[in-house]
Amino acid sequence: MFRRGKTGRADAAGTSRFARRVLAVSGAALVVPALLTGCALFGGSPAAMPSHTKHATPKATRTPTSTTATGAIGTATPSAAPVPPATLTPVPQGTVVAEGDVASPKGSIHFHYRMVSNGNNTYTAEYSGFTSTVPVPVSVTLLEIPPSVGDGLTFHGVGDHPLGGPTNAATASTALLGDVGQPSYLGTLVTYSSAPSADGVPVELGPDKVLAVESIHWSVPVRPSNVHPVDGGARPGANGSVTATTASGAPKRYAIAQGDNPTDVAARFGIPTEYLLWLNPDLPGDGGNQFLYASTSLNLDPDSL
Repeated sequence: MFRRGKTGRADAAGTSRFARRVLAVSGAALVVPALLTGCALFGGSPAAMPSHTKHATPKATRTPTSTTATGAIGTATPSAAPVPPATLTPVPQGTVVAEGDVASPKGSIHFHYRMVSNGNNTYTAEYSGFTSTVPVPVSVTLLEIPPSVGDGLTFHGVGDHPLGGPTNAATASTALLGDVGQPSYLGTLVTYSSAPSADGVPVELGPDKVLAVESIHWSVPVRPSNVHPVDGGARPGANGSVTATTASGAPKRYAIAQGDNPTDVAARFGIPTEYLLWLNPDLPGDGGNQFLYASTSLNLDPDSL
């Protein structure tokens, strides 16, 4: 109990000041743990950056895009709902997708070729009517970049296959091209010398000398897919531009802009992130940590796979 009068008022005032000091000390005690917690939240070592071991490494001058403040990587966020697997229907078995005749410039080699679908995204090269009067065995292969007659091959391409040695009796043979997917990038059929040694043969017939170059005109039907990108327009994280379209007007190639990331690019084209990664299996990174690099491009056309 407080005494009345001046003394009573002084006692009451002293008690009030004491209470305020207690509250102030209590408040300070609450602030200290919060500050310590802040140190735990914002201190410590930075998180380790993910690594990748892809074969094709972008040039050092290219700047990786990112959804983070550091600009280090752009990660792909999987869709929350289950996504049906992307599909690509192969060209029907037995479909002839390319055909033509080959004759060497001097008329020493002749044969006919056909490229036939196996119905599983692989193709078989059929060679018939092969004749040759050159004194060395010859082989054939498919290349993307055409060489010139007289060049020496340093790369034997796709479907490398021996046709045989000198013969007047027409022969036939076949070669499996393997899982080439869309084969139309292989625009050149190259016939070359497969002489085992340069000893005793003219220089122009030495090992790997190109004897004939034939352009292949492919006629591959469009393969149906359940992946149908549609451009919804530029947005944050997807500010690049469509640089090529298919015959039907669908987006085919996309130029990556600084700041793009896989999740937002996929959303721009109305497809799950999983489909964007399926369309671009060679993106650096893995496990959802795919990298996007400005000034490179993405494939948006299933039929290009």
